[in-house]
Amino acid sequence: MRQVKMVGDCLKNLDQHKIESFQTNLVHWYEQHKRDLPWRKNQEPYQIWVSEVMLQQTRVDTVIPYYERFMRLFPEMEDLAYADEDAILKVWEGLGYYSRVRNLQKGVREVVEHYGGQVPKSRKEMESLKGVGPYTAGAILSIAYGLPEPAVDGNVMRVLSRVFHLTDDIAKPSTRKVHEAILYEAIDKNNPSSFNQGLMELGALVCTPTSPGCLLCPVREQCDAFSLGIQEELPIKSKKKKAKTIHLDAFLLVNQDKKVYIEKRPSEGLLAGLWQLPMLPQASSDEERQGVLHHTYSITENVQKQPFHVKHVFSHIIWEIDLYVGDVSLLAVPEHWKAVSKEELEGFAFPVSQQKVLSYCLEEDLL
Repeated sequence: MRQVKMVGDCLKNLDQHKIESFQTNLVHWYEQHKRDLPWRKNQEPYQIWVSEVMLQQTRVDTVIPYYERFMRLFPEMEDLAYADEDAILKVWEGLGYYSRVRNLQKGVREVVEHYGGQVPKSRKEMESLKGVGPYTAGAILSIAYGLPEPAVDGNVMRVLSRVFHLTDDIAKPSTRKVHEAILYEAIDKNNPSSFNQGLMELGALVCTPTSPGCLLCPVREQCDAFSLGIQEELPIKSKKKKAKTIHLDAFLLVNQDKKVYIEKRPSEGLLAGLWQLPMLPQASSDEERQGVLHHTYSITENVQKQPFHVKHVFSHIIWEIDLYVGDVSLLAVPEHWKAVSKEELEGFAFPVSQQKVLSYCLEEDLL
């Protein structure tokens, strides 16, 4: 009930003249200042879909080469729909949040098999696709099809919080609903594509989290926060819980053929399906470590600690990884392991933390 009242109050207080000026100024600014980005070359829904998934939690400059390489390898939806998972993970290697590309492939396959390869034009159908949430659906529908659908992400909520003086915590799902309701009223019905992209661009380039460039902002005359001098106090966002730290031991294990063992992570969960050096929870002593290796993998040879450490921060956990090296002779190789040469490592997708470990191993001529 509180959310319904909140939405109603916000909509009741919207000034139509302000909204019209906001639309005009924002769209004009965007069309004059938009960045030349590869996914803006056309309005092809599949290409916009790929770019929006890549841009989630990733900077534009980082995404550009990934996007261009991805589209070279999977130019059509059918190419991605039936691609080998290891191939798409390899192309995605380094972008992080690997569940995004798995869900993208599943969603694209649904479109190919159930919609004749045509990305649907309704929000309900779009949001039924694997991995497509309200933001991605709104972005595709507005940019590709010119439909007046809101696309609310963190950048957009920051802009709206300041322009309309919204003080609800943007970390709460209920606040996103409020922003969507406002955008249904405020979106430029004649040019929803440029309007939505303008909001995203404004949040990325001008209305930034800290030190917003208000003097360069095309909508500062419509911005309540600017007129009140409180633009740096908005949006309100509660802090995340402190990330949990997990200590791990990684093992560079080399067999008699000078090949190194790598293991594939489980098909579900964090970094699912990617490859890594074998890893175990950090042991409290050398004796315990050797005992665990023997019990888990039947490894009797000693492993030696290296002067190397990796700290990798995820959104909710932190990995602290130490490296151990040993020559081993295994009677039975675990099912999810492979023995590969130094040259063959390039063909497997490794998460960033493991890329750092392997880079060290190569630099130190450990394999």
